[in-house]
Amino acid sequence: ITEFGIGNGISIILFAGIVSRVPSMVQTLWLGVTNNISGITGDNVFSLPWWGAVLIVVGMLAIVVFIVFISNAERRLPVQYAKRVVGRKMYGGQSTYIPMKINSTGVMPLIFGFAILQFPATIFAFFPTSGINVWWQGFQSGIWYQIVLAVLIIAFTYFYTSITFNPVDISKNMQQNGGIIPGIRQGRATSDYLSRVSGRLTLFSALFLAVLATIPTLLTRIFGISAPFGASSVLIAVSVGIETIRQVEAQMVMRHHKGFLG
Repeated sequence: ITEFGIGNGISIILFAGIVSRVPSMVQTLWLGVTNNISGITGDNVFSLPWWGAVLIVVGMLAIVVFIVFISNAERRLPVQYAKRVVGRKMYGGQSTYIPMKINSTGVMPLIFGFAILQFPATIFAFFPTSGINVWWQGFQSGIWYQIVLAVLIIAFTYFYTSITFNPVDISKNMQQNGGIIPGIRQGRATSDYLSRVSGRLTLFSALFLAVLATIPTLLTRIFGISAPFGASSVLIAVSVGIETIRQVEAQMVMRHHKGFLG
């Protein structure tokens, strides 16, 4: 897969591992509904009304659709390049745009947040009977753990955006090539405008990832069953699926000069 340019083979393996959990999820929901209908109760057997299973399935499908929408969404800033004459040729004069993705950080803030919160658990696991380990296990199942996780995800989203997006460099390149955003002056005003737009997109992306990371816990608290997919798993599966489709589309266009719809 990697050699033929259809994407990353390791990502496909991760994608297959995530999707392979769908049958077990369906089996779990079915057992919960049948146990509720037959009236079976017990410590290791949970009951779930049929409308609860429907809500879980519809909710998960809605989450996947929303993630696909956010992954493909972007804010396009129009840029107009002035005409200039170099020798006997004229350059510039065209209109283009700067594509700014809504969720430019991807799954990285989630990975950073979960990794930091898993580090104390790894250290405390060496002392299973200690009081600090018992306290941490209780802390992980509480609401404050989710609040700390959400704060870390928001912080890492801003941090990752700050090191991957530099509005000053973009403003300088636009000024050197004669590009201008309509209604915005070149130089400092352009960089400030790009910073404001990036800040708004980063805020939405941070809140989106924070809410997405807490949804599995909310499902567990409301319905009493563990969600089969985590936030990072859903993002990885959706991102790999979208990227694979794009790679296959690019290969078909290069080979046959037409795409799926051509």
